[in-house]
Amino acid sequence: MPLTYQEFKAAVSELCGTNLFLYKSQQMDRRIHSLMGLWGIDNYEDYLNLLKTNPQRYQEFVKKLTINVSEFFRNPDRFYELWERILPELLKGNRKVKIWSAGCANGAEPYSFALILAELKATLRAEILATDLDEVMLAKALQGQYMRNEVKNLPPELLAKYFREEDGYYRLDQRIKAQVVFKKHNLLSDPFPEDLDLISCRNVVIYFTEEAKNRLYKQFNQALRMGGYFMAGGTEPLLYYRQLGFDNTAPSFYKKVGDPDPDWVPFGGVRND
Repeated sequence: MPLTYQEFKAAVSELCGTNLFLYKSQQMDRRIHSLMGLWGIDNYEDYLNLLKTNPQRYQEFVKKLTINVSEFFRNPDRFYELWERILPELLKGNRKVKIWSAGCANGAEPYSFALILAELKATLRAEILATDLDEVMLAKALQGQYMRNEVKNLPPELLAKYFREEDGYYRLDQRIKAQVVFKKHNLLSDPFPEDLDLISCRNVVIYFTEEAKNRLYKQFNQALRMGGYFMAGGTEPLLYYRQLGFDNTAPSFYKKVGDPDPDWVPFGGVRND
């Protein structure tokens, strides 16, 4: 019997440690089949064997699953909100502020946090963890080298102060790069960091099923300390933020005010505790 598509997805989920059934099927199916066509493969058994035996094709497949679009100060008003209100609020205590950029892609987002902290003269008072599933993008992030379109939203004074233009690229100051720790992490299967003050996960969960989204939002809440903030993407509002233990304090920003309601079940959803 030839391998069915559902059997293929199950086998690849086990191979890469990412449950493909938690992604929206329309988008996931389109990406998977586009690679089949590109590589000239017409059956799922050959496709699976290729992923198991060809590291380059496997990395291309994993990269296709992840979203790698990012830039400094993407949606600038959100970063000015961080700069002017949220980070100063979090820095009022004596403890170190712990920040997690989940799905960091090329590193522009966590480095944006580091730039703001440098301007607030709070570099030594914060820890920034940046994670992604894509090892190729993590390697790019570590380089700290960006094209013009990736830094276009930065205030000119920050671009001049913290970057050096060279051979058509903008190279980030080593002191800023040193503030961010990069690690590989799978949102759907790996443990979350704990006792965080700020979590940013933007333009990632939009590709997951509603069941996966709600499970992740609960985990994000549990990873935050009371009073910590979750920063969502502009097209990813938390529709049930109260039931998830948050207060919506500004566009895209949700402050933890309690634990998720254990009895809440999303409309048409299932309990995922």
